[in-house]
Amino acid sequence: MYHVDLHAHTRFFHSIPEQATPYDPIGARLLGRTASARGLDAVALTNHDYYEPFADSGVTFIPGIEVTTTKGHVLVVGPDPPDHTEAGTLTPEEVVEEAHDRDCAAILPHPFRSSSVRESQAPFDAVELNGKHPDTHDRVRRLAEERSLPMTGGSDAHFPFEAARGFTRVEAEELTPESVVEAVRDGRVEPIYRGGPLERLLQPAYRTIHKMKGAK
Repeated sequence: MYHVDLHAHTRFFHSIPEQATPYDPIGARLLGRTASARGLDAVALTNHDYYEPFADSGVTFIPGIEVTTTKGHVLVVGPDPPDHTEAGTLTPEEVVEEAHDRDCAAILPHPFRSSSVRESQAPFDAVELNGKHPDTHDRVRRLAEERSLPMTGGSDAHFPFEAARGFTRVEAEELTPESVVEAVRDGRVEPIYRGGPLERLLQPAYRTIHKMKGAK
């Protein structure tokens, strides 16, 4: 059994979209150390529209990318995610198809955050219980049940201190990108939300930021 954060970022903000910045290695290092200190075994690095590998730091890093589709975001996690995507050009169906062609899992993240991806009929492998939006968790559980999909957990961390507030308990004999993908597809995953006073304090700020950004 492994504890894996399947949704995290290596930078604070996204002022330079779709490419790595000099800060990313530092962000990855801080993220990994924080995640390890909080008991995680691995973190999927799912930056917006690019994948850049970084040396493991305290935990195993799982390759991933958060693709900005024509209807919102889709997480692609596994051994061979795309290293770059053009924001807003691919449909959810196209992203899921490419993810499966690359032996990756396609996960529907934060489905109720200014996004219509949940209305897509793309064959997602799982629905995410997002650590940043606990107020939507009941709706996410109903959505997963309606679509007969397992649920994963992710912190959606943009700052290292946010790591591990949401993660996934993965039932697997080894910790590899391939084994994580298999566990997601087989439903051998369980989302865990580890909220606290800080998370409750940050909720209004998250809602305001995403409303201002029109985030998908």
